Amino acid sequence: MIGQSEQGAWARWASGARVFYAVPLLALAIPLFANPYTQFVVNLMLVYVLVAVGFNLVLGNLGQLAFANTALFGIGAYTAAMLMAHAGWPFWAVILPAGIAGAVAGFLASVTALRGIRNYYLAIVTLAFGELLRWTYIHGEAVTGGTDGLAVPRADFFGIALDSETARFYVFLLIVTVIVKAVSNLLQSKIGRAIVAIRDNELATASLAIPTGRYIVLAFTLSGFVVGVAGSLFAVLIGHVAPESFGLVELILHFAIVLVGGLGSLFGSVLGAVALTALPEYFRRFLGLYEMFFGGLLIVFLLIQPRGLSALCAKWWPALRDRYFRDR
Repeated sequence: MIGQSEQGAWARWASGARVFYAVPLLALAIPLFANPYTQFVVNLMLVYVLVAVGFNLVLGNLGQLAFANTALFGIGAYTAAMLMAHAGWPFWAVILPAGIAGAVAGFLASVTALRGIRNYYLAIVTLAFGELLRWTYIHGEAVTGGTDGLAVPRADFFGIALDSETARFYVFLLIVTVIVKAVSNLLQSKIGRAIVAIRDNELATASLAIPTGRYIVLAFTLSGFVVGVAGSLFAVLIGHVAPESFGLVELILHFAIVLVGGLGSLFGSVLGAVALTALPEYFRRFLGLYEMFFGGLLIVFLLIQPRGLSALCAKWWPALRDRYFRDR
């Protein structure tokens, strides 16, 4: 006989699974109604979903302030662009190297955590690392194109030409769904529980013989992989990579997506990416108002709803809290 608690857990899992798979299945119909520009915006949302999911691993689940996310994003984009432009690799072949490059960058940005560097000191180290990579993009003209950037050749995915927004959408949706599912499983595993435990109380976690420094570096490495893959999608979507695409403004956007969506929430990462990618398009017709609205939105969420949109949704749909929401 299955106990009531087990039945309740199974019901919550089944409800969460239905929500997870229902979203991409419903999204398959978007190209039927969207014009090319709207489809481009939707594709950009998918890119920022991966950016938010990767960044949330460090900022939300691990609880470490970090400023290297745009560096990880940029190195994934540049790795994909350089392999496609200089080596002639197809897009499908550069996705994994872009993720690995981001993972290596995440490791290098956080390796000082093994020496006990934490919090604001680790944040400063990651900020310096990000600026170092931007300096590399600018001064490595031979391979990066310098300040002019680098054009990305026509992409294909296992013989499918990604020459339209619709084709890119279906490939991006597949990649994003697979990676978000993998991160969801990771957060339910021993590794994910250890990462969240470090956020809640690092000393108590260390007292259980868990090597917290190694898990911090691992979280940054995994975050770098996810954000690096997002960078490869961004390079193909935009068709051009340049240093100014990975500066301070981009970093602020990454922070805003995670904060508005919800710290430590996979579902919140999706909500934040959708909201803060769509809003600029709406306010494009009102010159000067977007900056005001963007700043006001951050203030409102920080003061009134610090847990983000995911917490609001979890109040009405508990299944989202059980599977995706990490309470602080």
